[in-house]
Amino acid sequence: MPLLSRVFMALGAVLAALSVVLSAAAAHVPALQQGGAAFAASLDQHQFHALGLLLVGALLRDRASRWLAASGGLMLAGLLLFCLNIDARILWGWDAARALVPAGGSAFILAWLALAVGVLRPPR
Repeated sequence: MPLLSRVFMALGAVLAALSVVLSAAAAHVPALQQGGAAFAASLDQHQFHALGLLLVGALLRDRASRWLAASGGLMLAGLLLFCLNIDARILWGWDAARALVPAGGSAFILAWLALAVGVLRPPR
């Protein structure tokens, strides 16, 4: 299996596990309970894009594609810029990079578009 495929699949699996930990913590950590809709949105995107990374990794296993690699990279960027940013604000009051949250959402959108192109383009 190609290295990039394994990396995206491993990161997707670890991030999916982390999303379960965060879901459980949300039931017990007051800061997360007070995060309300923002934390719920972050957690939804976290879970969804962890699965997206698993999909990208599986597709890269059989088909080398710059578009698919870009899709995985953009999903990771979205997870950092969107989810991590929101979580850090809720948990630690860190608000320095709040303006980057929309860039994370844009990265998610571009990731799915790159995935579409990657599966539609004929293999080389």
